[in-house]
Amino acid sequence: MKVPSFGVGTFRLEGEVVKNSVSNALEVGYRVIDTAQIYGNEASIGEAIVESGIPREELYITTKIWVDNMSKAELIPSLKESLEKLKTDYVDLTLIHWPGENENIEEYMQALVEAKSLGLTKQIGVSNFNIELLHKAFGAVGKENIATNQIELSPYLQNSKLVSYMQENGIQVTSYMTLAYGAVLKEPVIIDIASKYKATPAQVVLAWALAKGFAVIPSSTKRENLISNLKAQQLRLTIEDIDLIDSLERNGRQVSPDGLAPKWDD
Repeated sequence: MKVPSFGVGTFRLEGEVVKNSVSNALEVGYRVIDTAQIYGNEASIGEAIVESGIPREELYITTKIWVDNMSKAELIPSLKESLEKLKTDYVDLTLIHWPGENENIEEYMQALVEAKSLGLTKQIGVSNFNIELLHKAFGAVGKENIATNQIELSPYLQNSKLVSYMQENGIQVTSYMTLAYGAVLKEPVIIDIASKYKATPAQVVLAWALAKGFAVIPSSTKRENLISNLKAQQLRLTIEDIDLIDSLERNGRQVSPDGLAPKWDD
């Protein structure tokens, strides 16, 4: 995989809440942390990382460039500000967060490449890009430079056209909202499969995503859930289980902000 398969997300978590979540995650074994400039929590995450005492080289940190900073003039300075907040000299992965209305893909993708050449980030990628935008990004910097496209994916929203295109082009799929804000955990199909394995519904859904080759970044404010989610990596579903979960597709997109999201493929 181009990026680690299992990490902890921090969307909608701020202040002491995110600091406690990340601290707990690191204590129970997570080493991959996903954040973004717009989350407003990079500084709190930086504090948690420093206080953990874990060597920087053991961690994999992702942040995302907000739309206001997607220009040659602003991208690198904004990333340097993120590094200061995160109390690190580099991040492992920097993504364009949303395409927004900025059509100058070549400019901001090349700025990402420059950030990589400066050692500010080890890898670069995108988030919430559709097939058309990915194709343009390939043209701007070469597909070999794009580690991942982080997209909303769950049993309710499987994005089959986009996922197929990414996998055909060697772009790692990173799934966010994999649990669909918890809605999918109430599905009888998921509950039945969980019962069969003496697992939690969340473990089943995360194992489904992992079986498809996706990287996942579930979040939680509860230590016991962070521990439980990690165990999804040991759960092996059958082809029949996966097919049953696949049948839950309903184009159930939950995140598509006006002015930020592209025209989706599915």
